[in-house]
Amino acid sequence: MLVLLPIAFGAGLVTVLTPCILPVLPIVLAGGGSGGRRRPYAIVAGLVATFTAFTLAAASILSALQLSATALTQIAVALLLVLAVTLVVPRAGELFERPFAFLTRRRTGDLGGGFVLGASLGLVFVPCAGPVFGAVSGLAGLHRVGASAVFVTLAYALGAALPMLAIAHGSRRAVARFRAHAQTIRVALGVVMAVAAVAIYAGWETSLQTRIPGYASSLQSWIEGNGTAKDELAKLRGTRGHAESAVTLHDYGPAPRFSGISHWLNTPSDGEPALRGKVVLVDFWTYSCINCLRTLSHLEAWDARYRKAGLAIVGIHTPEFAFEHDLGNVRGAVKRLGIRYPVGLDNAYSTWDAYQNQFWPAEYLIDARGRLRGAHFGEGRYGETEQEIRTLLAARGATLPPPTGIPDRTPTGLVTPETYLGYGHQLQTYVGTGVRPNRFFDYKPPTKLPVSDVTYAGLWNVMREQMVSGLSGAIRLHYQARDVYVVLGGKGRVRALVDGEPVGTIDVDGYRLYTAVNGGPRVREGLLELRFPPGIAAYSFTFG
Repeated sequence: MLVLLPIAFGAGLVTVLTPCILPVLPIVLAGGGSGGRRRPYAIVAGLVATFTAFTLAAASILSALQLSATALTQIAVALLLVLAVTLVVPRAGELFERPFAFLTRRRTGDLGGGFVLGASLGLVFVPCAGPVFGAVSGLAGLHRVGASAVFVTLAYALGAALPMLAIAHGSRRAVARFRAHAQTIRVALGVVMAVAAVAIYAGWETSLQTRIPGYASSLQSWIEGNGTAKDELAKLRGTRGHAESAVTLHDYGPAPRFSGISHWLNTPSDGEPALRGKVVLVDFWTYSCINCLRTLSHLEAWDARYRKAGLAIVGIHTPEFAFEHDLGNVRGAVKRLGIRYPVGLDNAYSTWDAYQNQFWPAEYLIDARGRLRGAHFGEGRYGETEQEIRTLLAARGATLPPPTGIPDRTPTGLVTPETYLGYGHQLQTYVGTGVRPNRFFDYKPPTKLPVSDVTYAGLWNVMREQMVSGLSGAIRLHYQARDVYVVLGGKGRVRALVDGEPVGTIDVDGYRLYTAVNGGPRVREGLLELRFPPGIAAYSFTFG
């Protein structure tokens, strides 16, 4: 901890050179340039007090009041606007500072008004604290704030406050030189304060910060981010060497509630899971979707690794095909796949619509206060999602194990897109005899089949979602992929050929996803032909 104190102090000193100080600077000038000699000290005392108190209690305040960081910024901005009015309108300033007269015996408002002004700056200044704030606020959420956290926060606050004290004294001397115009300067600085408040509310200071060269920010990062500082912050935080990198998560408001769930699996008494106070990952999936199935290994690993730390994964099974509405089919799939976390059957798409979701799979991340903090659609980005999970768990106060480190095996490269076989999906890649819907017809395949197109041969009844084989039915697909998967239903044995050579059989024993081609590590082209016995339903092809 002794090593971390000068690091925190130095990081605070350097903050005055960063763009982060720009919205605060005119407010310090306005406050320091009016009132008595002790007013600058009161401003700095107010800044140090509220910065330290808010940093140490940030997570607890947010949780107790159900406020977002945006809401707190708005409160701070409102206070700054009030203070701007007190500078522009002297009578308003007298009325506002009267309740704080007890803070000084000689000059009303020098200490009291200055302290309030500094207090407002403390709220606005908190985001500048970087890793120091991240480490301490994580402890605050656990109610585990000790002496180390207090001293580190104070060291940073004092480091940031000292240059501001010098600025405030300088503004006093400037006003003294132009005492005849003191009221005009006071009003001008009040206007500057109001403009700064509007800039903070509109986020202009963030935009400006991204456009100014970052030499000072780099210096601050070097002070806060060197190896010794990271190790000490990790110890302070209690992560035992697994310090989390800074991850910024937006707050999208309260997460939608689960609605219209017909059944719950893997929950006590088949009821809705208890999620209050937990970090929740909601996974929209369906059991015949290969993209969803490839995601499962990561979800199951996160469930095993972080469940005790406060993570709850909830699978929302929203069906694509009619057979996926069946409770027995879904229950069997959950058991076969080894899923242990709760799964809700969203057969009416009620929860899907509540989230305005459009994709399988889709992950939505919710913090311990029930607010939506992130989302990802499709496969991939597993490392980033796990880091976001760890960030929210750390803010909740969990002591985290090492990351899972599971490699991302999301297929890359150009492959044939998902191919549906029922006429309800417009059969965009079908070539051959015109489709005769909802009756058996003898289809004649073309002599040549372009890449990624599909055709039918023999007797088939093509329906909205699927096609059902008659005598001697076959499907031909010119694919470009490593692996080919097909959704089938019924019972029977389907023969598979690639480029005219037999490659095996598919034993169909229910409605689910089957592997038609396991092609190895590289993408290749091939002509797949599946030959069906009567009564087998075929729904779609997917690729990997």
